[in-house]
Amino acid sequence: MASASSVETEIKLRVPDPASARGLIERNGFSVSVERVFESNVIYDTADTAFRRRGELVRIRTIRPAAGQTGDGRSTLTFKGAAVPGRHKTRPELETSLSDAAPLETVFDRAGLGPVFRYEKYRTEYRRKGGDGVVTLDETPIGAFLELEGSPAWIDETARELGFKDSDYVLSSYAALYFEYCRERGVQPSDMVFPPA
Repeated sequence: MASASSVETEIKLRVPDPASARGLIERNGFSVSVERVFESNVIYDTADTAFRRRGELVRIRTIRPAAGQTGDGRSTLTFKGAAVPGRHKTRPELETSLSDAAPLETVFDRAGLGPVFRYEKYRTEYRRKGGDGVVTLDETPIGAFLELEGSPAWIDETARELGFKDSDYVLSSYAALYFEYCRERGVQPSDMVFPPA
């Protein structure tokens, strides 16, 4: 079981569609570092939403190869602390890989943690040779987004190179974006998942 503790600094950027985003990323010298995968994310909390009220997150992410890809699925447990106010989303992050998420789900249940929100996306990671940050393309049920993760200076420089400005930065979580999406359309929220195939 590998684990890592760090401080995560990132922003999201809305993009019109995955195809144009791929072209934009590749024209700016980025190439695929992690092939497109399907992610199923489940956020856990106490009955009184103690983690959410503190701005924290407990998540189990299960990753499977996307259609046409090969490889095995894997799961990751992530804890994210409260974000530090600023132009970028910066928060402590503790992450560990899981060989099997089922036992942990049982432990969570007995400890009073239950699933409160589920969201899905397809993710492709891009890097540029010699660069110290990562650009991810997320295809979600509410649209496509780029995530830029790295140092604040790298994020700002890369965002400008891609044609974005500070006012385009999105710091909200996918859960918050989903609930905003539902409010704007008068839709009853549930989980942010793709319709059945």
